[in-house]
This record gives sequence, structure tokens and C-alpha cells, in this order.
Amino acid sequence: MTMSVVDCRTEYLVNPLGLDVLQPRLFWKLETEAPAAVQTAYQILVSASPAELEQDRGEMWDSGRTESSESAHIVYQGAPLQAEAVYYWKVRVWDRQDRVSPWSGPALWSMGILARRDWKAKWIGRKAEQGLKLQPSPFFRKEFKLAAPVKRAVIYATALGLYHLRVNGVKTGELFCPGWTDYDTRVQVQAYDVTDRVATGANTLAVILGEGWYAGTVGFISDKIYGERPFLSLQLSVEYEDGSRERIVTDGSWRTRRGPIDYSDMILGERYDATRELTGWDRTGYDDSGWEQPDIRPGYNGLLTASMEPPVRITKSMTPLSLRRTEAGTYIYDMGQNMVGWSELKVTGERGTQVTVSHAEMLNPDGSLYLDNLRVAVQQEHYILKGGVEERYEPHFTFHGFRYVELAGYPGEPDLGTITGKVIHSDTPVTGSLVTSDPMVNQLYSNITWGQRGNFLSVPTDCPQRDERLGWTGDAQIFARTASYNMDVSRFFNKFMWDMIDAQQPSGAFTDVAPDAGWIRYKMWSTRLDWFAPDNAGWGDAGVVIPWTLYLMYGDTRILETHYAAMVRWVEYLESMTDGLVRPDYANYGDWLSIGADTPNDVLATAYFAYSTKLLADIAGVLGKPGDQERFTELFTAVAGAFRNAFVAENGRIQGGTQTVYVLALQFGLLTAEQQTMAVRHLAADIQARGNRLSTGFLGVGYLLPVLADHGQLDLAYSLLTQEEFPSWMYSVKAGATTIWERWDGWTEENGFQTPEMNSFNHYSLGSVGEWMFRYMAGIEADPQQPGFKHTVIRPQPGGKLTSVKAGYESLYGRIETRWQRSADGVFRLTVEIPANTTATVYLPGSGAQAESAGQMPAPVRRPAEAGGQGEAVFYIGSGTYSFTSIL
Repeated sequence: MTMSVVDCRTEYLVNPLGLDVLQPRLFWKLETEAPAAVQTAYQILVSASPAELEQDRGEMWDSGRTESSESAHIVYQGAPLQAEAVYYWKVRVWDRQDRVSPWSGPALWSMGILARRDWKAKWIGRKAEQGLKLQPSPFFRKEFKLAAPVKRAVIYATALGLYHLRVNGVKTGELFCPGWTDYDTRVQVQAYDVTDRVATGANTLAVILGEGWYAGTVGFISDKIYGERPFLSLQLSVEYEDGSRERIVTDGSWRTRRGPIDYSDMILGERYDATRELTGWDRTGYDDSGWEQPDIRPGYNGLLTASMEPPVRITKSMTPLSLRRTEAGTYIYDMGQNMVGWSELKVTGERGTQVTVSHAEMLNPDGSLYLDNLRVAVQQEHYILKGGVEERYEPHFTFHGFRYVELAGYPGEPDLGTITGKVIHSDTPVTGSLVTSDPMVNQLYSNITWGQRGNFLSVPTDCPQRDERLGWTGDAQIFARTASYNMDVSRFFNKFMWDMIDAQQPSGAFTDVAPDAGWIRYKMWSTRLDWFAPDNAGWGDAGVVIPWTLYLMYGDTRILETHYAAMVRWVEYLESMTDGLVRPDYANYGDWLSIGADTPNDVLATAYFAYSTKLLADIAGVLGKPGDQERFTELFTAVAGAFRNAFVAENGRIQGGTQTVYVLALQFGLLTAEQQTMAVRHLAADIQARGNRLSTGFLGVGYLLPVLADHGQLDLAYSLLTQEEFPSWMYSVKAGATTIWERWDGWTEENGFQTPEMNSFNHYSLGSVGEWMFRYMAGIEADPQQPGFKHTVIRPQPGGKLTSVKAGYESLYGRIETRWQRSADGVFRLTVEIPANTTATVYLPGSGAQAESAGQMPAPVRRPAEAGGQGEAVFYIGSGTYSFTSIL
């Protein structure tokens, strides 16, 4: 049985366009029915001509037979790549028996504009209308002629703001382009192959500009953070069949005017007047003689970088579950799911009729929309009908967080088909699945994934509904491992790391939010907040934690190499801001939104200082920097010693006495063996004294169950997971939550809603328990020595009320799956699937281990019982499907 090569990717993507990486990385997967299948060698061909590639010639790069089992992160080593060129590639591999596979199907990538001198497009905008705080979205168009048959046509587009692009009337591109970056530093450029959308003769480019994050409202900070109005820069590169080339660029020859979008703001919603629609404006032959000349911006000093992030798309359409008429004559829909996006409206009525569509996450006790937690955000669209026909409307440059939708002013009687919920997010493909015997645990996992969908929109935001929606770094780092199991966030977090780098301070401090968007200036000037800390433990540490997480989950060493110097600056900054290696207590956030517990800031900050240092030592080792590895290992040892001296008593009690202080000290390896034993006892006692309930906030919650499981307290971990009394994960599930709440007490039976000043019902941070569900409950764990699941550690830890778990993870090599059941008589059954070209170590709990497989099985090796746990049998396996049984 030979192997076949499938799913060829470049820079994690299928056939990406417009790259600016000069040595892109290539990936592929292998398929075979043979057990324990391993690639022993590969050959890659890269050509600038599909015809040459078909003839098995790679004039750009022929790797030759390369002895290697690697099939991910293969760095291009061929001739220099040229701007705007297309490259085609394929690969074949050899197996253990030296049998060669067929060539893979052809894959491709194209390069973008690589030099600033080749970017000829001007920045065009429209002057602001006087007296209007919320500006209309400007429309732009350009008619042009192509003189000959076209071989290839590619648009490179970007904006200071957001753009909607149409080519000869056809929508082109994705949502919320070009994405959110620190516009003072960089803006992303998208590339679109429009060869099949243009033709010889007359053609038309048409664009709507939105203010977006550039000039619109950003959180509660302000509007016009980066600029007063949006600008567009676009370049169409045309290659004719005769080899000649032409460029069509944004310049003074374009035309602009106001259209039907009176305003469209991220935070304040949209007003659309369909009576002012410009019929045919995006097609050739439209009369634009009454339109204006655009305003031309002299230039832009930031970087023009190829798009780094996955595009924002509509990924799901939702039909409402129910509809009711209110006493006020409005109609309220229940979508059945707290979601992020908007409502598509279907309506027929008289010209000039205004319909208002409002969105909210929750209902008040009287059944009205709960809007108090939005603060100044307006989750609302106003649509003015043009009349005479059935009309469909969706907003353009805004989004909302909601479960409930209210229609006001609707002509006639709406039904369940009147609105459709459109779910939007950065299109990070789903990679994880998890189903258990407990419906409430399943709902919790669903809530975790929906919270991720709702808040991963160009950046990992904290909430999608109120006037905030910022890229809080602490939230991101504690959830990053969970996020990486749920979805493919390789490029999403790579881009977010550039946001962090762009915001890094001259001192070396990483910031609380990224992109910064004026947050530092805002908080330093706000006497109301009184938040003047120059850094925040657990937030700035995202600059080290996130790259390390991507290394573990994807085997990505390039992100470590690229940002190594920035990580060193962060740790050196932390060291400089200590007294005897103990960090100060000035942090603004601490263990944010802990419940009934107050973790001292200096304890938390010193623990995280140690953790970043420990990870940096590991990163130095991965990158082959032994001197740095030794340096940072010694620094970690010294910081851990300072932590013990300053905060740990002889009886093992840690200053503050909260669950989080014990969790962080144990997770980060700050205690002696004797202190660990005492700390575990104190942690368990605190949990039990609270009736088996947690008290951790954002920074402690993600490590709580892993620490318990690692230190012989698995039963207690399961008790916390399935606890239904407040505070707990299941309390919100029992209350009908369909996403993770920001606060444990966002709503309680006794007190109703928490303070509306800060009470999101879609906030992923407390969902970081998802990491434990995959790593411990399902037992799918990455191996730091062979990261990216080249080697997988399979170690399920059954417990609690669960009788079965089925989980899967789509790695860079293929799908990893575990399925276990335990019966009333103590029999434990485990099925494991491992993809080709990878291996795994399986730890089977209990005694009497047996294994079955179509391939050869190694004999189990017994291990002694670990702290408070069961004995284990250990199996080393190759790819394939295996079944195991034992007695618990």
C-alpha cells in the first residue's frame, strides 16, 4: 500500500495569493491504509510554469530526494522569488519500504508587491460633510478599458478604514478588509485574482469605504483614533496574453459621491436609506458625470504588508427559534444562540418606511431587550425602504453581539423568515470536536467554541457587544491553547503577535491591548480608571506565551525566531522592574474577576515573571542558543527562589491564600517538592471549604484543573467541572447560557444582572477550561520534544460522572482521535486514531492492559502509580487505529 500526498499548503493556506514571505513554508498530509506509516524522504518541485511542473521539471526549485520525515514547515530553498509572480509546486514521498508515492496534485502561491517603489496607487478619499458627526460611507468608481485579451489580472487593495470591492458588478473580497492593525505602523494588503471578472474592452471597479477601526468608534476610547476619514489604495495589475502589462490604480481620475449609507460605525450601528441607492453604479455605462473628484492623501508612511490574518466571513446563517409581539407593537425574535454578526432583513412596504432592527444578548425580566450592558454602544440598524418590491438588507461596516432581535416599524406581520442571523468571525477552520456522555459538559464545550467564534474578529476581542471590543492580551494568552484545539488559529495568532510587536513600548513592555488604539494614552490620562501601571502581569506575558503555544500546537519555530528579540526585551524589562527579583504590586487587573478571592498583585506578577523567563529559556533551547538558555534558566531559578523567600511560609501557605496563588506556583514550577505537597493540600482544602467550588479569575482559571489533575486531585477537578452551584461553569449552563460569560456572577438567581458597567455574556476567557478537556479528559496532548503533534501523547484521565468521551483534533498531519468508555463493572475501553507520518505514546490507566490493532503492537510497559493516581501501561504506536482495554 503506497502513500498519497494530499492537502498541500503554503504558509498554512491553500493556494494563497499575494505573499511577501521570501522563503515560504510548504506543508502536506499523507494518506494510507498501511499501519505505522512513515515518510522517509520527499522531493519537491517548484516551477513558474504549470506546463513545466506537469513535465516534472522544477526550474525554481528541485529539492531532489531529501531524506526526511518532515512534512510541515518545509522552507522554500529555491531561486529568488519575483514580485507578483505565480509559483506552482508538487511533492512526492518515499515510505519505509522505499516505495515512492504518486506526485501530489499541483498547488500554487503567488507573490505580492514586494517593493514600495512598485506601489503606484494613490490614497483617495472623500472630504467630510460639514456638521455631521457620523459621516456617510463614500462610494468610488472607475471605468477603464483593457486593450487586449487578458492572461492574468490581480487586484491589490487596502484601506485606512474598511472597503467593499466590486469588479464589474461582482462582489470581490471578504468582510472587514483590510483588518485591524496599528495603522500608524502597518496596513495589510489583500490580493484577488480577477482574471475571470474582467474582459477586453470596458470594465468598472467600484468600492465603498467604511470608517472601521481607523476613523470610526473604537471601544470606549474615542472615534478617529488614527485618522479623521477613510482612504482607499488599490492597484490592478494586468498581464496581457502577448506579455505586455498595464496597471490601473487609484488616482484623481476616479469618481466619488455619497451613497445610501448615511453612516456605518463599528460601535454605533448603521443607517441605510434605500431611496438613495445608486442603481448600476458598479457597472460599466453608469453616468457618473455628477460625481466628485476624490480627495488625494499625499502619502502613507506605514508598512504595506501582505495580509497575515484569515479573512472575516459569514460562516453560518441562523433561523430564529421563536417570535413574539410586544405590547409596544414591536417584534422580538429569539435566535436560540448568542452569536456575533447581524440580522439580514426581508421586507416589503411603502417607500420611505423606516424599520429599526435592534440586537441584545439577554432579556429583562419584563421581556424587553436588556441593553444596559451595551454602555454607549448602539446595536441597531435603521433601514429606509425604497418601496415597491421585496427588499433584503444587511449592514456593511458594523457587527453586533446578540441572541435577541427586535423589529420596530415593520410594515405588516413578520414571520420567522423575516430575519436571518448571519454569524461572522475570522474564518479559522474548525479543528476540534468533543462529545461526552454528559449533555451539560457538551453544552459547556459548545459555549466555549461559540465564545471563540464571537470574539475572534481580526483580533481576539474581549467582547462583541458593548463599546469595548479590544484585543486584550491577557485574555488571549490564557485562552490560546484552548483556541488552538478548537480551530486553526495559526495565522490568526501570528498576525496578533505582530499587533503586540507594533505596540511594544521602548522600555520593552508589552501592552494590555493590541493593537494599542490609543489605550495607553487613554488609561494614563484617565483619573476615573486610576490605572497607571506601566505593565500588567499576565497581559504583557502574552508576548511569550502565545509564540510558545503556537510552537507546541503547530511546531512553528519561525514565530519564535521572528520575535525572539522582542521576548528577550520583555523579560529584561521585567527583571529591571523588580526589587530582589520580586515584582511590584502595581498591576491594574491581577486575577481579573475572581470571585470571593483577592490574589496579591506582587505574588501574581512575580509568578508570571518566572513563567515568562522559564518559557524564554525553553525557546532559547529550541532555537539553538545554549548561552541564552543557560542564562534564562538561571534567572528562572533565582526568581523562583525569590518567590519562595518572599511569599511562601514554612507550612507551605502562600501569601494571599487564594486558589490562584497555589495554582500559579504549582503550574509554573516555583516550589520545592515538599512545598508542592503542602500547596496541593492547601489548594484542595480551599476548594472543599467552598463546597467544591472555584474562586479563580481570568489568570488562574485556565491552570486550575490541570494543576489538580497533575497533583493527584483528579476527582476534585471533575467535581469542579460538573459543579452546578454558583460559582461554576455549569451555573451559567443551567441558566441557559450559550456562550461563556465575562463574570461568574453575570447573572444570578438571587441578584439578577451584575453591574451593567461591565457585564458581557460573550467573553471567552473563563472558557480556557477547554484546554483541560482536550489534554486531560480526552487525553490529546502535544509533545514539546516533537511539537505540532508530530508525536502525540495520548493520556486520557477518566473521572467524575462521565462514562464516555469522544474527541478529535485536526493537526497539521491529519486527524487525531480518542474515544473512551468506562462501564459500571470498571472496564475501560479506549480507541485511538493517529495520522500517517506521526507516532504516539499511549498511557492507559488501570490494570490488565490489552491492545488490538491491524498492525504490530508493542508489549505494554508497566509504570508505578503516580501521586494519588492509578498505575498505567505505556504503548508506543505508529499511525493507524488501535483499541485498548483495562480495568480501572
